[in-house]
Amino acid sequence: MIKVGVAGYGVIGQRLADGVALQKDMELVGIADLAPTLSIRALKERGMPYNLYLVEGADKAKFDAVGIPYKGTFADLIGNVDIMLDSSPGGVGVKNKALYEQAGIKAIFQGGEKNSVADVFFHGYANYEKGLGANYLKLTSCNTTGLIRSVDCLDRKYGLERVAITIIRRVADPGDYHRGLTNALQMDKAPSHQALDLMTIMPHVAATGILVHTPVTHGHIITVVAHGKKGKITKDMALEAFKTHPRIRVVRIDDGFLGNSSFFRYARDLGNPRGDMYEIGLWEDSIVESGEDIMYAINIPQESVTIPETMDGIRAALKMQPDSVSATTETNKYLGIGKWK
Repeated sequence: MIKVGVAGYGVIGQRLADGVALQKDMELVGIADLAPTLSIRALKERGMPYNLYLVEGADKAKFDAVGIPYKGTFADLIGNVDIMLDSSPGGVGVKNKALYEQAGIKAIFQGGEKNSVADVFFHGYANYEKGLGANYLKLTSCNTTGLIRSVDCLDRKYGLERVAITIIRRVADPGDYHRGLTNALQMDKAPSHQALDLMTIMPHVAATGILVHTPVTHGHIITVVAHGKKGKITKDMALEAFKTHPRIRVVRIDDGFLGNSSFFRYARDLGNPRGDMYEIGLWEDSIVESGEDIMYAINIPQESVTIPETMDGIRAALKMQPDSVSATTETNKYLGIGKWK
């Protein structure tokens, strides 16, 4: 049984912990954090299903004051796992890496860290085999993770030469206040980092992109214009490929999927914890042919979309499965992905 720890119990960390707990071939040893945040307090009210460890600098008195039990120190957690999932705030993960190296354990970092922190910039479908046995992996950002799913899907089926993307980016996660209250859209300089990151993972596809920040919180929307390498990809061809992908949920506007918040509400109606959805949404109505190109739009549930690929990363780093097909199949099975198809 692979033993896993999670550093940072925030937006991503709590979802990583839940994801590991669902994997029947992994054991969640515990989580680590600095302060009795609302997420930690909620964990206590749930009966402390996960062991809590305190990172250096944590004030034990603050945890004691609100009756939150802790198992030990961050060093204790690191000393009892095979791999750490580091979802610490950006810049902290690279400092934690020194502790992981000292303990001789592997680690997976989230999109907030620089690519240089890891041996492999990783995606469960597009370059799983490059992560086999690697000591340190870094996940792509939420946008890039979902984008690559769809681009890799078409590329594997038909071959792609180039893509052009437009990202309509939510400005903050639900409940965040640090970006302020706005009533404006903001442009980023082109090309967007997601396009550059896609080419890092899939160097055979030329990509460029534009990003627009929007004052919303429930998901990003990305439009993609793709050009086939071996000829035109028609709408029917694209739809056929998308419908077979476990982590792509093809939807229609006429069925009520009007926009980003429709997915969040649907996930809540499904009873998914926190309104999470592991799949990206892809509008069938958005798939259109433009000359020799195919265009489509996807929805990215930013808080939860990277969780499956992180589970894939554990499987790659520990050589649990030899290839992406067998690894993603195991991850999908335990997370319940694709069961609705």
